[in-house]
Amino acid sequence: MAYELLSEPVRRYIRDKKWEALRPIQNAAIRAIIGSDGHYILASRTASGKTEAAFLPVLSSVDFREKGVQVLYISPLIALINDQFLRCEDLCRYMDVLVTKWHGEANQSGKKRLLADPQGVMLITPESIEAMLVNHPGRAMQLFSNLKFIVIDEIHAFLGTDRGGHLQSLLSRICSLKTGKPVRIVGLSATIGDENFQVAKRFIENALPVKVLIDRTAKENQVSLKFSKEDGELSVEFIETLYELTKDKKVLIFPNTRGLAEEIAVKLSKTAARKKGHQFYFSHHSSVDKELREYVEEFAKTNKRHPFCICCSSTLELGIDIGTVDMVIQVDATSSVASLVQRMGRAGRREGAKSELVLYGTRPWALLQSLACWQLYEEGFMEPITVIDKRYDLLFHQVLSILKETNGLEQILLMKHLTNNSTFKQIPEEKIGQLLQFMITAEYIEVLGQELIVGYEGEKLTNSKDFYSVFSTEKLFKVIHSGNTIGEIPDSLSLVEDANIYLAAKIWKVKMKDPTVAKILVEPAHDGKKPLFGGDGPAVHPRVRQKMMELVYGILPVEIMDEKSVEVLNELRFEFHPNPLTAAKMERPYIARESSYEYYTFTGTRINKTLWFLTKLAGIEGEMEEEKSMFRIANGWPPEKLWPCLEEQLTVLANLDLDNLEKLGLSCAALKWAAYLPPQLQEELIRNISLDIPGATAFLEQVKFATC
Repeated sequence: MAYELLSEPVRRYIRDKKWEALRPIQNAAIRAIIGSDGHYILASRTASGKTEAAFLPVLSSVDFREKGVQVLYISPLIALINDQFLRCEDLCRYMDVLVTKWHGEANQSGKKRLLADPQGVMLITPESIEAMLVNHPGRAMQLFSNLKFIVIDEIHAFLGTDRGGHLQSLLSRICSLKTGKPVRIVGLSATIGDENFQVAKRFIENALPVKVLIDRTAKENQVSLKFSKEDGELSVEFIETLYELTKDKKVLIFPNTRGLAEEIAVKLSKTAARKKGHQFYFSHHSSVDKELREYVEEFAKTNKRHPFCICCSSTLELGIDIGTVDMVIQVDATSSVASLVQRMGRAGRREGAKSELVLYGTRPWALLQSLACWQLYEEGFMEPITVIDKRYDLLFHQVLSILKETNGLEQILLMKHLTNNSTFKQIPEEKIGQLLQFMITAEYIEVLGQELIVGYEGEKLTNSKDFYSVFSTEKLFKVIHSGNTIGEIPDSLSLVEDANIYLAAKIWKVKMKDPTVAKILVEPAHDGKKPLFGGDGPAVHPRVRQKMMELVYGILPVEIMDEKSVEVLNELRFEFHPNPLTAAKMERPYIARESSYEYYTFTGTRINKTLWFLTKLAGIEGEMEEEKSMFRIANGWPPEKLWPCLEEQLTVLANLDLDNLEKLGLSCAALKWAAYLPPQLQEELIRNISLDIPGATAFLEQVKFATC
C-alpha cells in the first residue's frame, strides 16, 4: 500500500487532516518516486492533489539531517510560491523541517536564517536563481551542493517559452553544483497534453530517465454558450445578464484584457448596489496592487458563506488556491485549448462537483472560436508545444551569466559548460564560437590572459537588475487626445495610422504613431470603421482555425447554445453555405465583393502573419483581420493570380537581411536579449520565432480556394 511507504511524520499529517484515502495520482507517485531513482512528470487535472503527490514521497525520501537545501520548489509565479509556502510549511511542521521563500518580495530574515544554516525546503522563481548564481555564486554552492530533489510546479507554463529556456539552462547549472547521485526532478502539470510529454521529458532529462504518470480521471463539465453583441461600451443588457448569472454564486470571470476586467467588475458592482445584492466584486490582474491581489485571493480562499465575483486575467489561470469556485465565465475566446482547460479547471474543485463553464461571446467570430476550442477539448486535442532549438538570445545571456558567476573561465571550459547545457545542445559548436568572437569584438566579453571575463559593455548589462530575467515586458503606447492621456495600449501589427481603436469606452482614430517615444495621437472616430481590440494577442493554432471552418460547414451543437448564439452563428455561416467545402482537404472559401476579395485562410496566426508579410513584399494592397483568419485584398487579385504571386515571394522573405526585415515591420524587439546579437543571428531568430515560413510554404502548396 502506498500509504505504508511514507515516513511516519507524513502519515501522521495525513491522519490529522482526516483524509479518507489517497488520490489516484498520489498513490501512483508515492510508489514511483520512493521506489525508483528517476525523474517524473505528474499529469492530472486541476485540484487532483498533484502538489501533495510530489511532496509526500519527496519529503519521505529525504534525510533532512544532512546539510544544505534538500528540496527546491520552482514556480512561475511569486503568488503561487506564497500560496504553496503555507501548505508546504504545514506539512513540514510535522517533520521539523525549515521551509524558506526566496524571491524579491520575500522576508530578508528568512533568507539570512537559511544562509546561516542551509537546510530544508526552498521555494523560488527562475529569476531569483539567476540573481543568486550571478551575484552570490558562493551562496548557490553552499545551498545547492547537496540538493536531492527539484519540484517544478505548472511545468507547462515554462515549455516552449523564453522563461522555459532560461529555466532549463539554470537546471543544468544547479545540477552541476551537485556531486554524487544526480538531483531528481519532478514536474507537475494539469494541461500538458499527450503530444507534449516528449517536450516535457526533454526539458528535465539529464543523467536520469524521465517517466510520465498520468491520472486521466475526468471531471464532469457543464458548458453553455451565450451571445451578446457588444460594440464599444458594454451594454446594460449584457451586464444585467451577467449579474443574474453570478449573483448567488462564487464566480471567476475571464475577459481577455485588463481594461475589460475592470469595466465588468465596476459595472457588476454598481448593478449589485442598485439591486441590493452582495458587495464582493473584485478585479485581479497584473496592474492591480500586489497587496490588494493577495487580499482578494485570501478572501476567496477563506470565505465560506458569501458569493463573490472576481474579474481576472491570466493571473488566476494558474494553480493559486482560491478555494471553491462554482462557475467560470469566459468572455470571448481563449487563444488556445490549453488556456481554456486551465481556466475551466478553476471551478468545481470539490470532490464530485461539476465544473460549470459559460462561454460568452460578444463578437460572432470570437464565439465561433470559443466553440471550436470547446469541441477540440472534448476530442482530447491540446496544442503541441513548439520549442525553438537555437535560442541564440538565451545563449548570449547565459554566456554573460556564467562568466559573472565564475569570475572568468578559459574558453575551452566555457565551451564545455555551454555544450553540456541541455538548452544549447542543438547549437553547433562552430556557431557558439562565432558568437563568442562577436561578443569579444563588441566588448561584451574580454580576453584576459588565458581567460574570458565579462567585458565593459557586458558589465553594463550584468550589473542591471533587468539582467535576471529573459522575458520582455509588454511595450505600451500612450494614447493622447488634445493633450490629454486617455490610456495605454500594447503595440501590434494592426496599430497603424488611420486605424480605429477602442479605449476608455470610446472609439478613436489613430492620426500619428511615434514608436521612438511610444505615443499615439488620436481623435474621435466617426467613420464607422471597425475598431481594433488592442494588441496582437497570443497565437492561435491552425487546428483551432480548422475546427472553426468545420463548424461553419457542419452541424452546430445547439443543445449547449442559447437562442441568440445559434442565430448569430447561423447568420455568420449563411454566406459560406452555397458551396460546401472540406477543411481537411485544404479547401478554403473566398468571397468576391464589389471592390475587394475576402480570402478566409482558416489557418494559424503565425502562418497568417507570414502570408501578410508576403503580400507586403509583393506590394499588394489589402488588410488582414486575424480574428476571422481573413485577408481583404484589392480587386485585381483573384486566387489564380494572388497565391502564385505570394509563393514567388517566399524565397525573397527567407533571404531578407535585417534592415529589410525591419522595414517590413519585423524585428527581435519582443526578445529581450536578441538586440545584442550579430545581424545574421537576429535574422535567423526572426524567421524561426516571428514567422512560419515552412508552414506558409505548405499552406500555399496545398490550398485550393473556391468562391462561396
